[in-house]
Amino acid sequence: MKNLKELKGHVADPQWILRLGIFGTFLGHGIFALQIKKNWIPYFAAAGIGETTAQTLMPIIGAMDVAVAFVVLFYPLKFALAWAFLWGFTTALIRPLSGEPIWDFVERWANWAAPLALLALQGFPKKMKE
Repeated sequence: MKNLKELKGHVADPQWILRLGIFGTFLGHGIFALQIKKNWIPYFAAAGIGETTAQTLMPIIGAMDVAVAFVVLFYPLKFALAWAFLWGFTTALIRPLSGEPIWDFVERWANWAAPLALLALQGFPKKMKE
């Protein structure tokens, strides 16, 4: 029963909850990018990136998202959390910039707020080395 109590303690830990949320977000988005989700082409266009280049970049971005998902789940490096925050914020913001309602950005606040919250709990890096 000791192992069950230890597991229960981890599941209730806010940092683990955030790690699981970030994992799900980045794994899901990563898989979509690896599949070259056609609905995302307009977001690249809003950033001045053509369709052919977008289709080339998506699997690379997808692999990075999947890597971030696993790093955050198993070893939440501050660098990975900072990247997840910046990338989550940027990809949420690109939606209204591409013509979608501002609510599409608001709906995705958790995509960047969860990594920011976990980074805050761990302590923001004070030096580039961190």
